[in-house]
Amino acid sequence: MMNRDEKRTRIAGLPPQLHKIDRRAVLYPSEPGGGTWISLNDTGVTLVLINWYSVNQRVVAGVISRGQVVNSACAAGTKDQVDSVVAPLPLAKINPFRLIGIFLATSEVFEWRWNLSKLEIHQHPWRPQQWISSGFDEPKAQQIRSATFRRAQTQNSAGTLEWLRRLHRSHHPDCGAFSTCMHRADAATVSSTEIVVSSGRATMRHHPGPPCQTSNQIVRHVNRI
Repeated sequence: MMNRDEKRTRIAGLPPQLHKIDRRAVLYPSEPGGGTWISLNDTGVTLVLINWYSVNQRVVAGVISRGQVVNSACAAGTKDQVDSVVAPLPLAKINPFRLIGIFLATSEVFEWRWNLSKLEIHQHPWRPQQWISSGFDEPKAQQIRSATFRRAQTQNSAGTLEWLRRLHRSHHPDCGAFSTCMHRADAATVSSTEIVVSSGRATMRHHPGPPCQTSNQIVRHVNRI
């Protein structure tokens, strides 16, 4: 599940749609300009991109949106296929990012980290994990949201879908810049996207607006191959 935090002045994203890319069925929400931050395809692969604000450097001119990274790789069915798409991208024109790939068929989690100098690939253990991005104060957001995550993992319901939904609605310890469901004067959690993959079907549920304030959701399915 992914909360998306943005400036309140930013144009709202579009709900998930089904796309056919390289003979794959792919679901993703999108920016009005076409980029995306999360995708799911019919092999059960999920890709998620977060901005990496802890890296201070930024592209000076000719910037390409980070939303094009997921767009380029969203049909990939394996880690190697993601590699083959991401590595040739014009990364020097793309601001720092962390791309997380979840590969259910092989129980693998990989992360591609681009810091404007080099692209590194890290493999993570197959277990519940959390990634955090904040343009306000990323180290403090990491500290507080990680504590909330660890606290939530002690609950009897930890790991269930309803537990995950509660976590992403959470305002612990206070409703503000560092709560999981984030609220600031200039920015907020603007949507939440949930992915569930089973043996025969993959589902994307998209909640426009902060997850603490809306019960509306857009549901899309693809059959797994």
